[in-house]
Amino acid sequence: MSIDYAEVAARQFEVHRSQFDTPGLMARHMDPRTIQTPMLDVVDGVCQDIMTESFVRGRDRGPRKMILTPPQEGKSQRLSRRFPLWALLQNPELRIAIASYEANTARRWGRAIRDDIDTNPELGLRISSQKSAQHEWELFGHGGGVYTVGVGGALTGRSVDLMIIDDPVKGREEADSETYREKVWNWYTDTVVTRLSPGAAVVLIMTRWHPDDLAGRLEAEGGWDITTIPAKCEDPQIDPLGRELGEYLESARGRTPQEWEALRVMSEIRTWSALYQQAPTPPEGLVFHREWIDKSRKTSGEGMNTFVRRLVAIDPAAKSKTTSDETGIVVLALDNRGEAWVLDDRTLRGTPESWGRAAWSALIDWKATEIVVEDNQGGEMITTVLSTAWQEIARNSGIHVTQPKVTTVTADKSKRIRAESVAYLYETGAVHHAHDGTTRLKKLEDQMCTWTGQGSSPDRMDALVHGLRALATPGTSQHQNSTRTR
Repeated sequence: MSIDYAEVAARQFEVHRSQFDTPGLMARHMDPRTIQTPMLDVVDGVCQDIMTESFVRGRDRGPRKMILTPPQEGKSQRLSRRFPLWALLQNPELRIAIASYEANTARRWGRAIRDDIDTNPELGLRISSQKSAQHEWELFGHGGGVYTVGVGGALTGRSVDLMIIDDPVKGREEADSETYREKVWNWYTDTVVTRLSPGAAVVLIMTRWHPDDLAGRLEAEGGWDITTIPAKCEDPQIDPLGRELGEYLESARGRTPQEWEALRVMSEIRTWSALYQQAPTPPEGLVFHREWIDKSRKTSGEGMNTFVRRLVAIDPAAKSKTTSDETGIVVLALDNRGEAWVLDDRTLRGTPESWGRAAWSALIDWKATEIVVEDNQGGEMITTVLSTAWQEIARNSGIHVTQPKVTTVTADKSKRIRAESVAYLYETGAVHHAHDGTTRLKKLEDQMCTWTGQGSSPDRMDALVHGLRALATPGTSQHQNSTRTR
């Protein structure tokens, strides 16, 4: 009888039923002291979904799950210790990677799972004597096992079927560091994503710290199934535990509602909102203030018929890699009262070709008539990029009009001085952010209100400043060169 090797390979990814329906039931078998709360019931359900949805033949992208909960409520024990072992009971061929903010933390989970297998022989699994280190081990007689790594660490040479990322941020200082947030993001896009096998699952478990943390960026990317469990129910319609308004979490640590309330009162507002409610707010900056934006917010429809000038402002990224800085693309308008409007944010990471197309698309969508772009990074290259992108869009869309005006701006003052030159417009209520664009403008507003005025400023905020300065000066603004490309 001939051997169908393709069928043999396919069977490696068939989910085998274990004697335990959930990781929680397996944990209770191994340790009768295991506490099970409604929150952990939900976590168990996510684990079941992962195993049901993963490794479907012909599917390149497996499930992407995100679980956001308050700290110290059992999420890591369940997802980084019990879940990997439970998954291996069902499919001992799984290659599992566990990552945390530092290698030692992740290694502890690898050691704990290995020791659980050794002390529970009735589970029917054994560790291979050929590969049994704390940070990397395999099952005897199978290809599955566990590899652990710290954020930033390599996964080179390894194919991952189940990627578990557990708290990629250590604390507030790292979360507030744009450099560290970028490091985590680049590690995820350049290392994690490139090592995933077809149909692989990724689960991110964390407590939120900052709007722009890994969870925030992945949520903005889309395609993730997100389970958010706040300490205190604020919306019964979407609460995954079915709680009443104001009801606190049943705590794995035994906290009473009164103790939860005392913790809320003692915590800083930002700490409570982020760590316990999973709704992080940015730190307050020194140049722009959120109340200035909120007090003069209007719907774009209120000003649409009064706009006398509309433009798209661009601050190009210094590099063209898709993982480099963002290219800020912001849509603005001026009404007949001389007040400015911020209508849309099309900022992206991408090549010059992609941001050129995005800028012209924004201009067409909002019926703008000009583009204002900083040329410090490219000079003639910038206008060439835009000219080429316009020709492509015109050719594909059948547009037969002259390319709209492109005004290049040379930034000859510090970022702080340029930002302060328009901050007074916000303070006096002369700039309106579109209320119906709250979601689209959220990242821009967060960056504005968290920038301290020192160091590099976010590209989308720079684009905004360029646009507002252009609107403040009729025709071409000071230190600008107006160029109409063909």
